[in-house]
Amino acid sequence: MSAADERPTTPPTPLTASDGPVGPAAAPGGSAGSGANSAPDLPPAPPAVPAPEAPAPPAGAGGGGEPAPIRVLLVDDQALFREGVAVMVNAQPGMTVVGQGADGAEAVRLVDELSPDVVLMDIRMPVLDGVEATRQIFGPSRGARRRRPVRVVVLTTFNLDDRAATAIRYGASGFLLKDTTPVMLGDAIRTVHAGNAVLAPQDLATLLEGTFRPRRPAPPGLDNLTVKEREVLAAVAAGLSNAEIGAKVFVSESTVKTHVGSILRKLGLRDRVQIVVFAHEHGIAGEGL
Repeated sequence: MSAADERPTTPPTPLTASDGPVGPAAAPGGSAGSGANSAPDLPPAPPAVPAPEAPAPPAGAGGGGEPAPIRVLLVDDQALFREGVAVMVNAQPGMTVVGQGADGAEAVRLVDELSPDVVLMDIRMPVLDGVEATRQIFGPSRGARRRRPVRVVVLTTFNLDDRAATAIRYGASGFLLKDTTPVMLGDAIRTVHAGNAVLAPQDLATLLEGTFRPRRPAPPGLDNLTVKEREVLAAVAAGLSNAEIGAKVFVSESTVKTHVGSILRKLGLRDRVQIVVFAHEHGIAGEGL
């Protein structure tokens, strides 16, 4: 097609940098690039530079800005129980089962391979139980390689189970009884995915109270906390919500969240559950700090 055929109508369409250099249109009655009145030949346009790729969406974000479903891994030595839980989880909006395992060793391997957001894990299993699997999942070497956080909820048939307390100490975000309802199961998965516990603060304190003896001395990082952060740490360990903490220490809820994030960073902790564990482990729970 000649340049005359491409002559724009009025008004002309603006050109962008990606359109490249454009030569003059042909004189009336002649074709572009020929005759005495034609413009000299232009050098070829430089190769187009590829547009930069759009940044990858953050973990947990799906296409179109919609949050991706919460990825759940099920680990239990009873296949029938696993299948029943899988049906309940997949029926919940915003979550999906990405894998299943029959023992703790498979749990450790599947967490590395599948990068789930939440692991529902039986506490009593052959080969490797849920307590030791939790310890290995949150081991320093694996944690350093992990690109996205993972939360573990241990499943047990006993309320206030001492082994569940040990799993929480190793990094679990709480525990559920195996006879929980589908609604409670869905709420628990969303709760731990948000970084909170699935055990009432009072029950968590009761569960942990007799677990950590003798008390460990406070680590150096505790001295790096500001006075306000110490107040927030004590309030979190007591099970107060952000709103309750804000009213107690006279700051806004957003400021409370900022203080909690700073506490987690300075003490090297993962979430609020670990703040409660830290406080009981070092004998500072309930203190005014």
